[in-house]
Amino acid sequence: MCLGVPGKVLSIEENPSGINMGKVSFSGIVKEVCLAYVPEVKVGDYVIVHAGFALSILSEEEAGEVFEMLREMEDLAET
Repeated sequence: MCLGVPGKVLSIEENPSGINMGKVSFSGIVKEVCLAYVPEVKVGDYVIVHAGFALSILSEEEAGEVFEMLREMEDLAET
């Protein structure tokens, strides 16, 4: 099973090969992510990321729902 994690796009720039890359924040941890599969993405959008690739764009509401589920899973693991 694979898990895609939501993150917020902070910046977008083209790399030397012409591929759009972005800085994406995962609850404060910022990683560089390939944005080639979501060419319509904009700064401020939320994306689902797996293995360094943004696979789809989420609304802020959808991202919030995923964050809440992850928090609930974390709470269950602590009990």
